[in-house]
Amino acid sequence: MSRIVAVHGVGNHVRGGRPDAVAEAVAADWSAGLAAGLGLASLGKADLTCAYYAHHLYRGKPVAQGTDDQALDRLATTDPDAAALAEMWLDAHELPEVVAQGRLTVPLRHAVDMLARRFSLDGRLTRLFMALVFREVATYLKAPDAPARQAARDEVGGVLDRERPTVVLAHSLGSVVAYEALHARRDVEIDLLVTMGSPLALRHGVFERLTPAPVNGLSERPPNVRRWVNVADPGDPVAILRPLSRWFPGVDLDLTDSINLFDFHLAANYLRSAAVAAAVAPYLGVADVPPSPSTRAPTE
Repeated sequence: MSRIVAVHGVGNHVRGGRPDAVAEAVAADWSAGLAAGLGLASLGKADLTCAYYAHHLYRGKPVAQGTDDQALDRLATTDPDAAALAEMWLDAHELPEVVAQGRLTVPLRHAVDMLARRFSLDGRLTRLFMALVFREVATYLKAPDAPARQAARDEVGGVLDRERPTVVLAHSLGSVVAYEALHARRDVEIDLLVTMGSPLALRHGVFERLTPAPVNGLSERPPNVRRWVNVADPGDPVAILRPLSRWFPGVDLDLTDSINLFDFHLAANYLRSAAVAAAVAPYLGVADVPPSPSTRAPTE
């Protein structure tokens, strides 16, 4: 049994990798990051297990080739689900030049560059990352009964059922998968859910597509979760809209922590943050949590 189950976000698929081996590698990275944030030398192998689901989103699909620009162009022209998600995401960020010219009549790569400038991000890395985000999120949310969605959710639910953790840490798209898996496995009770860099509140693109569906514009906390803490970096373009508790009243604590994110949208940086360490420490018996070395003041 592990005290922590980690549910990874986008960009963790390893082509040809054995799922169990990839899960072990991700677990080792998350353990090291969280231990660093807590000021510990190690969490110990038995303390964190990764629920790896990315292989289900790529089953039977070709791996995208080409440059970052080509990847975004291909998504916008050949993948209607990913293009629709990109449009909703851009609308949520209210980019005036995109809206004025008719949303994706502006090439997607140019719109992403506008957003990268707004957040002072590296444009090339942002384009590469957003190509991953749009593809994986669109694949997962394609339909309520899409095989990839059911398989990913069942994968995470199976790990939760087996490990019976005290804490679930969920990053990026993983927060969506974990949210649905926890609702589906209501017999698995956990003390703490920590969502990091979550797109759960993205209107139309994610929020309205959740299972269970929102009621009167609000979504409920999984009833088997005793406490829910959400952490978002103010410069994280994926973690929109904020605060999450506006659409999920069951969020107990909505934290904003500048974690030096872009190196970018990395789970490792969230895990090393003071906010995540403070949320998790009481459940792991850690008394004194040092300031996270990756935490910095927001830049103007």
